[in-house]
Amino acid sequence: MRVLVIGSGGREHALCWAIAGSPILDKLWCAPGNPGTAQVAENVAMGVLEIPSIVAFALDNQVDLVVVGPEAPLVAGLADELAQEGIPCFGPSAAAAQLEGSKTFTKEVADAAGIPTAKWERFDEADAAREFIRRRGAPIVVKADGLAAGKGVVVATTEAEALAAIDMIMEEKTFGATNTAVVIEECLLGEEVSLFALCDGKHALLFGAAQDHKRVGDGDTGPNTGGMGAYSPPPCFPPEAQEAAMASIIRPALAEMAKRGTPFKGVLFAGLMLTDTGPKLIEFNVRFGDPECQALLPRLKSDLLPALLAAHDGELHFFDLRWDDALSSVAVVMAAQGYPGDPKRGGIIRALDQAAAKSNAQIFHSGTTQDADGTIRAYGGRVLTICATGKTISAARDAAYSAIEKIDWPDGFCRHDIGWRAL
Repeated sequence: MRVLVIGSGGREHALCWAIAGSPILDKLWCAPGNPGTAQVAENVAMGVLEIPSIVAFALDNQVDLVVVGPEAPLVAGLADELAQEGIPCFGPSAAAAQLEGSKTFTKEVADAAGIPTAKWERFDEADAAREFIRRRGAPIVVKADGLAAGKGVVVATTEAEALAAIDMIMEEKTFGATNTAVVIEECLLGEEVSLFALCDGKHALLFGAAQDHKRVGDGDTGPNTGGMGAYSPPPCFPPEAQEAAMASIIRPALAEMAKRGTPFKGVLFAGLMLTDTGPKLIEFNVRFGDPECQALLPRLKSDLLPALLAAHDGELHFFDLRWDDALSSVAVVMAAQGYPGDPKRGGIIRALDQAAAKSNAQIFHSGTTQDADGTIRAYGGRVLTICATGKTISAARDAAYSAIEKIDWPDGFCRHDIGWRAL
């Protein structure tokens, strides 16, 4: 098979790494890729939103499957444009991608399907949103309705924080001039987990669970980020609970999407809160999480590529996936100083080979560039994800941090408590 992966982050490096091991793979490209994906694929200089160029490349190179990493090209209709040319794509149509593209849409689907979720209201006017917050009080959750790169959610512990979130989203237009509507929800209490399922429009196949760490600082302090680390599997969410959530959340959503004439194909990522009354939906995403993807894939024993193709072909009911249940995995993100604000770019990163050789670690690139002489430099906020496995989460975490100690990058930092909930 000839496969094109779309994206440039650690998630896409992990996907390329997994796909590259498939015995049915003939050729692998990544657009635009990064210095890490270049180790296992051929990078192509195309942006993820250059949809006509992506379609033309797929046609010219007889691509058998396009695997889309980030959400933006899916919401923009990449899968639809590929389908018009008869090119298989792992990822939902633009209509189905509204499960991530609009918080309002997700809530409407959840209500129609009977999926347990937080009580909510949508607001298009800032004054009405403020009045609602003053009436309801805190804690309360304020979400930008549209795409916000994983940063459009504010869990406000005080009324002042909630009102500031309204200003940020609706007045300052932090997430874009058109992304000014908000969804305001009750604040759910419990452990937050990420559940993943491959979907083919009718059938859903469990793809594991992980726990992310969103705050930038140790002890879950500081502002939200795209994710500073993850581990899998989460002890608070055992296999039987995952299967129960598939039955109460994933499959009802899949049925509702099919009923609406917009069947969902791809990976459905459910952010869940494990409350005292059972798991409740926080949000849906229509792609693999980052860094959850990096934590999940090292535990997968099956060939990933046939499963991705089966999701497109509607054949997941013939599939099963084998996981190494004896292994735990921990993924630690190294970011550039200044992240999640203005990160310091250009710093040289050394000793990655030595770090990767340490304690069976796997290093996935995201915000890196490579000079002509091979020098790796930081060029982004989240720059590397260092992953390791072990018989316990503690052992995996020790191995990951042992590898990080080998990396020579003065401008880099990481959280030092990834996995603390499990430990």
